[in-house]
Amino acid sequence: MQGRSQTVFTPVLIAGSIILLVGFGIRASFGVFQIPIASEFGWPRADFSAAIAVQNLAWGIGQPIFAAIAEKFGIRLAIILGALVYALGLVWSSFAVTPLGHQMLEVLVGFGVAGTGFGVILAVVGRTASDEHRSLALGIATAAGSVGQIIGPPLAAILLAFMNWSMVFIVFAAIILAVLLTLPMLRGGDGDMISQSELKEPLSRVLANAARDPSYTLIFLGFFSCGFQIAFNTAHFPAMVTEMCGPIASDGLLASIGIGTTSALGAVAIGLIGLTNVFGTVLAGLLGKTFVKKYLLVVIYSLRTVISILFIVFPITPLSVVLFSLAMGFLWLATVPLTSGLIAYIYGIRFMGTLYGIVFLSHQIGGFLGVWLGGALYDLYGNYTVVWWVGIGVAAFSAVVHLPVQESPLRERVAAAG
Repeated sequence: MQGRSQTVFTPVLIAGSIILLVGFGIRASFGVFQIPIASEFGWPRADFSAAIAVQNLAWGIGQPIFAAIAEKFGIRLAIILGALVYALGLVWSSFAVTPLGHQMLEVLVGFGVAGTGFGVILAVVGRTASDEHRSLALGIATAAGSVGQIIGPPLAAILLAFMNWSMVFIVFAAIILAVLLTLPMLRGGDGDMISQSELKEPLSRVLANAARDPSYTLIFLGFFSCGFQIAFNTAHFPAMVTEMCGPIASDGLLASIGIGTTSALGAVAIGLIGLTNVFGTVLAGLLGKTFVKKYLLVVIYSLRTVISILFIVFPITPLSVVLFSLAMGFLWLATVPLTSGLIAYIYGIRFMGTLYGIVFLSHQIGGFLGVWLGGALYDLYGNYTVVWWVGIGVAAFSAVVHLPVQESPLRERVAAAG
């Protein structure tokens, strides 16, 4: 193993954080387009929801593919391909005039997100960070995605005030291509912290060992609800707030700072979630250095369950929207550094990207169902209440399934058993 870095803020972490900020900021803004696109073409809510659902599923399928490209051919090639596909998907989507056309083109956007997203970036950050700093570095990189969430939806709302949604898509395509300017900072980012024993293990053996380990299956299943809740809220929460929230008083605090409509509050709510998640993910990374990661995940999913129940059983008001956004935001992506760090700790860092990418597929299957069911059940019942309770149920499930996970290196367990 080569020399270890003595600092958290390496060029790789900085570049990776910028890429995540931009890519995640654009992806997080799609919920803002829910009403404008559906209104322009007269589509049912389920049609645009299906497009975002397809995007989430494509992201999940593409994640292990791009992770494998990064591990086989280098991180920079994977990011270049990801950014190009992302931009192409956005540009072509801007010309889509049918639900099916929009849904099919969102496949490209989803693959683009995979090439510039958590699976590829967290893997390179994890491989280049020391054991001491890895959990915190993963938390910081994840927090950068949250900063993008703070910027993306409000930026989309501002741009929509000056241009139509299709032009905003083209602007976003140019912005995602700009992340390629950070590639020189990723030099040396293909893994310096990999042990000699890990270098000798082929991917096929690592995958086979993980597949036989019940803990890997439990982690896979547990990540489902994270994707379900995040994707549902990203795609539908702005519209849910617009339609279900009580009126904003003309003399209220929100109106005094320029938030005079529930639609504006819906966009700001996503930004508030991103704001508190900056602190939540960094804190999760810090806590992951000291405490058992699986128990931290149990606490996070349990709190998500309780907060979601409290939000839906009481009247939805501007105050409850703000309080929910702040509380849920603190837990929003806090699962990501803990889940990726758990995989790195149990299965090693050599193929962390591929192993995390497969687990992330569960996250995105959850995301697909969260977005699609959000639209389908809205069209069926005229509100989001039923799908909200489904999200509560899967969050509670995730809290339970992490309890039996064996948080110890698989290599050590196999050696002890043999």
